[in-house]
Amino acid sequence: MNERYQEPNRARGRLTLIACESGRQFAEAIRDILVERIGSDTENSVLRDSSEIEFANSEIKTVIQENVRGDDVYVIQCIDDPLSHRSVNDNLMALVTAIHAASQSDAGAITAVIPQFPYSRQERKKTREAITARVVARLLEDAGADRVITLDIHSEAIMGFFNRCTLEDLHASAIIMDYVRENFDTSNLCVVAPDVGGADMARYYANRFGCSLAIVHKARDYSKASVIESMRLVGEVEGKDVLMPDDLIATGGTLLTAAKLLKDNGAKRVHLACAMPFLNGNAIEKFSHAHKEGIFDDLIGTNAVHRGPEFCAEYRWYHEVSVAPLFASVIYNINQKLSVSQLLR
Repeated sequence: MNERYQEPNRARGRLTLIACESGRQFAEAIRDILVERIGSDTENSVLRDSSEIEFANSEIKTVIQENVRGDDVYVIQCIDDPLSHRSVNDNLMALVTAIHAASQSDAGAITAVIPQFPYSRQERKKTREAITARVVARLLEDAGADRVITLDIHSEAIMGFFNRCTLEDLHASAIIMDYVRENFDTSNLCVVAPDVGGADMARYYANRFGCSLAIVHKARDYSKASVIESMRLVGEVEGKDVLMPDDLIATGGTLLTAAKLLKDNGAKRVHLACAMPFLNGNAIEKFSHAHKEGIFDDLIGTNAVHRGPEFCAEYRWYHEVSVAPLFASVIYNINQKLSVSQLLR
């Protein structure tokens, strides 16, 4: 981040951010970082003026108020917004209308910046059902997106659902690990995978921390949604400070059950972490109750699902770290035709 902005050859066009309403706070955080790096005198030199119109029947339309012809446009949207009344589907349609508005405005290139890829857990067919993640991929392409930037996508198979778009899957692990190192003692750490599917992520954390690894193996009742029949621990956590990372937290029931298993097996402290802390339904109440009972000590989430300082102040067990610098660096490098992979190492 020490390099100053080099005037580009404009092959990708002027760097332009378009913020959907639920993505505005994230867009402004990215804007502030880019403006500092570019050295521009005015904030509006990166974030263009646009408005989102909601009709009485709940239809949504995006209008771009400035000329973006030939620009390298990044449309920023947070699909699951706990601070908004809008649903996931509302925000998905708002994103689609913004992408298509940029396409109709003759933008040079269009990138959808969506920290949360919608319907990412519907990526395969188990019975007579839709593979909805593929439908979303086609919807973004048909609207005019050339590239999609997301964070810790639930299934890498989704990359194959795009015919034309490039999918950049960023990872929150480095930012979360930096936070853990700065705020907790890692000399007695053990990383635990909350399930077999999370073993690769947990192994990466353990290698980076140079610590031991354990895995929670769970038997699931697939006839019922989010129902776990049994759990057992593979590994040793007695007397350890445990870090249990996951890609997302929905209702949080299985993760809290795993945390209790760790405490029952002698874990000294249990720190939870995830890229997408959705905390759907009554998850916040469940986590507050579990924290009071000593089942876990902290939950580290990112502003990919923005909750803000008021939430952190009210729920002391929650810590929010920002992934905006990572997204800003990737956007900058794409615009400047620099390597993105070096940012993801």
